[in-house]
Amino acid sequence: MGSPVFVGFQRILVAFDASPHAEHALNVALSMAGDMKAKLFVLAVIRPPEPAESAEFHAVLDEGRERFESSFIPIRARAKEREIELETDVVVGHPAEQILHRADTIQASLIVLGKRSHTILHRWMLGSNSERVLKYAHCPVMIVH
Repeated sequence: MGSPVFVGFQRILVAFDASPHAEHALNVALSMAGDMKAKLFVLAVIRPPEPAESAEFHAVLDEGRERFESSFIPIRARAKEREIELETDVVVGHPAEQILHRADTIQASLIVLGKRSHTILHRWMLGSNSERVLKYAHCPVMIVH
């Protein structure tokens, strides 16, 4: 009875927030998807304001969707150039929960996250999201520095 052979990742989920760290994680995920002929899923999560007042809530959602859809245009072009099957989506909710939910839904074989930020607030928020994804993911998680 031999050891199982690693055949690569077939479905790679990358969390994307348009930050430089997320861009770096996306570059790594694109490279891996191209090398392994994997399907790449790019997920952006809009976290609604709390408390969510109707006018503010819709303004944040609309602005976030517009910003991410604009960011996806060059990503789609890069994926097409490399013949990578790509799916993009923008969802609303808690980032870690949405990343974990999408990973389960698509049966991701790898989740790729960008390194957390250097500011205390961002480090606390993104650090807790990364920690939650690492703790509860059903598949390997790569945090790109």
